[in-house]
Amino acid sequence: MGAGEDAVPILPYLPEFIFGLIAFGILYFFVAKKIVPTLERVYAERTDAIEGGMQAAEKAQAEAAAAKKQYEDQLSEARAEAARIREHAKEQGAQIIAEMREQANVEATRITETAHKQVEAERQQAMVQLRGEVGQISTDLASKIVGESLHDETRQRGIVDRFLAELEAGTIQPAKLGAGHGTEQGR
Repeated sequence: MGAGEDAVPILPYLPEFIFGLIAFGILYFFVAKKIVPTLERVYAERTDAIEGGMQAAEKAQAEAAAAKKQYEDQLSEARAEAARIREHAKEQGAQIIAEMREQANVEATRITETAHKQVEAERQQAMVQLRGEVGQISTDLASKIVGESLHDETRQRGIVDRFLAELEAGTIQPAKLGAGHGTEQGR
């Protein structure tokens, strides 16, 4: 067996083993002092960022829920206000309609009264005109019957007024007038 046979293949060569241990120790020291703290710091920052993001998300969600509740409250207030406005408008509409009806009734009453006054004035005017015409015809007829002129205006008015007053009072009946004149004409 030769030189290669003396060595046990499972046991490492001692100088290489020591050098490997020293290199591993230096590498471990470098990783433990430089890389691990940096990784832990980055991990902690990421954890804080994630937790902060979650807290921010929860806060944003709470704010959104509050905003939604506020919006719903405003919407219900707006609906109630709209209902009040509609009710007020209905009341005003009914009041305006009542006022317009009252104005129309007042105007109709005024027009009716004006028409009655106008009819009364026209009736009075017709009566005056009719009295004049009846008086003229009566005077002409009486003048022909009596045979003398009864056209004196003062006398004519007196006769006509007395005749019409007796006729309105009911002391002279139109049927009796015709009957009396008929008997006189027959003689």
